[in-house]
Amino acid sequence: MADNKLYELLGVSRNATETDLKKAYRKLAKEFHPDKNPDAGEKFKEISFAYEVLSNPDKREIYDRHGLDGIKEGGAGPGGGFGGGFGGSMFEDLFGGFFGFPGGQVQRGKRRGEDTLHPLRVSLEDLYNGRTSKLQLSKTVICKKCNGMGGKSGASMRCKKCNGRGVQVQLRQLGPGMVQQLQSICSECHGEGEVIREKDRCAECKGKKVCNETKILEVHVDKGMRDGQKIPFRGEGDQQPGMEAGDVIIVLQQKEHDVFTRKDADLVMEHNISLTEALCGFKFIVKHLDGRELVIQNQPGEVIIPDKLKMVEGEGMPRHRNPFEKGNLYIKFIINFPDNNFASEDQLKVLETLLPPRPRTEIPTGENVEEVNLVDFDGSKGFSSHGARSEAYHDDDDEDGHGGNPRMQCQHQ
Repeated sequence: MADNKLYELLGVSRNATETDLKKAYRKLAKEFHPDKNPDAGEKFKEISFAYEVLSNPDKREIYDRHGLDGIKEGGAGPGGGFGGGFGGSMFEDLFGGFFGFPGGQVQRGKRRGEDTLHPLRVSLEDLYNGRTSKLQLSKTVICKKCNGMGGKSGASMRCKKCNGRGVQVQLRQLGPGMVQQLQSICSECHGEGEVIREKDRCAECKGKKVCNETKILEVHVDKGMRDGQKIPFRGEGDQQPGMEAGDVIIVLQQKEHDVFTRKDADLVMEHNISLTEALCGFKFIVKHLDGRELVIQNQPGEVIIPDKLKMVEGEGMPRHRNPFEKGNLYIKFIINFPDNNFASEDQLKVLETLLPPRPRTEIPTGENVEEVNLVDFDGSKGFSSHGARSEAYHDDDDEDGHGGNPRMQCQHQ
């Protein structure tokens, strides 16, 4: 006895044409679609499965001959009626978790569109004080005139080039017994699985189902946010029919600051001071990120050594979502020493009386003792293993006529 279950699901006869199948499917899909009838999810899946099989000439022929068991043997999945097995594993095995019907392939439930990333350049002042920015972006939205249909109702038709699959499969011969299968998006329907006749296309979207729209987003940069932090706008991504819109994600990109470097919740800066300030104390002004002017001071007698790191507590970055708690400000001091001959011999003697005494060095005597002078090192020339004395030896070789070949040896008589 012939298996008529799929035909009965669609309410058509075994002699139904492709047009009859399409009309029956559309009528039932409107009635049982989960968006309109949330309790009819399983029924909608069965209808979609029936249409997928019967609208495909090859699958329909197998089904007419062998029923659901034939579909199973062909790799479709378990047969055996529409009980517990039909609604789940049969669909997953046959279509890899996707159910095909006009308008392309739709996953169980709505697929989600891709997220869109937008960088936003911010200064360290923005991250310290907070900021609200307006960002203009362009995105696609479902055409309001045709409600994402691309044309008037019933204007779409299955793409003949890809048979509604949205992809084309090509076989390429690589060698004897070797065939490569290539899959690409259909050039006729651009992956949609259906096409709309030009005369029936929507005048607003030209059959594309979506239109471009400019959107203004208000981006609130909170105090204490960090470089690379993401601010999501849910559902503000590009819209596509049958898909859930993705998110627009704003990615903060901090610009380099002239004075401060951020280290987590702390701020670090460098400051140059003179030797006098390092020994005798100092005061200087730092303009903070919120416009305040901090008077940084060090008492006389508190000696600052080169690369000394000191801290101002509580003057770092505010912590995100707890802006009243802040990190610290660290200052690294670079000491500028005076030039040579900055003081006379008498002044140096007076200065020496104020400084800690120099260590006493016992100078040895004898023929093996030689005094040498220090000179500045020119780093651009690098280190050399040949000094002036080596050059002098080469000069002597040149005078003897052997400069051109210093390794020449005398011949033995």
